[in-house]
Amino acid sequence: MPHITLNSEEPGIRGLFRYRPEMALPLNALADALLCGDNTLTRGERELIATYVSGENDCRFCYSTHAAMAAAWLPEGMRLVQQVREDLDGTPISAKMKALLRIAGSVAVSGRKVSGEQVEAARDAGATDVEIHDTVLIAAAFCMFNRYVDGLDTIAPDDPDAYAVRARMTDGYVATLRLEQRGI
Repeated sequence: MPHITLNSEEPGIRGLFRYRPEMALPLNALADALLCGDNTLTRGERELIATYVSGENDCRFCYSTHAAMAAAWLPEGMRLVQQVREDLDGTPISAKMKALLRIAGSVAVSGRKVSGEQVEAARDAGATDVEIHDTVLIAAAFCMFNRYVDGLDTIAPDDPDAYAVRARMTDGYVATLRLEQRGI
C-alpha cells in the first residue's frame, strides 16, 4: 500500500508519474538519454547496469522492469540477467562489463565507494572514460529512481510477465510515456 494516496493503480514509477505528471517528462527524458541514446555501450548493457543497481538497492519494481528490458535487448535474454544477479564473477560477460558493473555496485552504496582501482580495472578491460562516466551516471540516476519508487512504497507486481509486456515497448521511455498519455 503506497504511503500516499495516488490517483492511479499503476505500479511503481508509472503510478507516481500519474500523481505528478509534471515529473514524468523530465525523468523519462533522463532515462532515455541514459539508456536509449547513442552510446558505445549497447542498450542491453545499459539496461543491465540499471538492473544491477536496482537489484543492489533491493528495488523490486525497478529491478523487475529493467531486468525485462535488459532481457529484451540482450541476445542471451533473462538467463544472463539472472546470472549477473546471482554470480557476477561467474557470468559469461566481458571483463569490461564486469568491471563497469562493479563500479555501478559501488555507486549503489555511495559514490565515494568507487575506487581508483575499480576505474583502472575498467580501463584495463577496455572501458573508455565516457563509458565509466555513463556507468556512474546510470547508477546514480537509478539510485534516485529506486529511492523514489520505494520511498513512497509503490505497488510492485510479483508476476514477471507484468514487466515483460512493458519491455516490448522499445521506442524509448519518452515515446512510451507519450503513448500512455494518449491512452494507447
